[in-house]
Amino acid sequence: MTEEMRDTILKLRQGDSGAFRLLFDAYADKALRFASAYVRNSDLAKDIVQETFIRVYRNIGTFDVEKPFEPWFYRILTNECLRYLGRGKVVEVPLESVENQMAYAGNTAYDIEEAGTLTEIIGNLEDMYRIPLILMYLEGFTEQEVAKILDLNVNTVKSRLYKTRQRLREALAREEGEGTDGR
Repeated sequence: MTEEMRDTILKLRQGDSGAFRLLFDAYADKALRFASAYVRNSDLAKDIVQETFIRVYRNIGTFDVEKPFEPWFYRILTNECLRYLGRGKVVEVPLESVENQMAYAGNTAYDIEEAGTLTEIIGNLEDMYRIPLILMYLEGFTEQEVAKILDLNVNTVKSRLYKTRQRLREALAREEGEGTDGR
């Protein structure tokens, strides 16, 4: 954790509203993208992110400033996503919305058709495979951090990521095959 983040957290513990604003500004966009990808609903994701920041504010006193902040934050965010999913509030989000989010996230390496295909394939993965993929490759966490966020063994995360990559390769190969033979 940077010294600046540590200072921000310590100020937040003392009730400094400016420190909360700095924390919010640093994590709100990433949290919204993650929650949207997790629950597949941008309106619900906004509620989840709001509730996450409320929980962070209420529980910042329990955070150990000697440890990295992001895994702790994403654990709360993940728990909020799971809590909302448990309520049965999930509504499928249109593919166009996910494509727009990918473009917003700066994924310009693919054209929109390729991004749409990949987004659809990822969106069809089971949560146990999709969420570690998002945390690792879109949010930039290490396997160890993903394991901590999801409360899993590191080897379980590695196995799920391996299986996910296999499924993505197979699905992309099927898509490519369908596109070249006219089906």
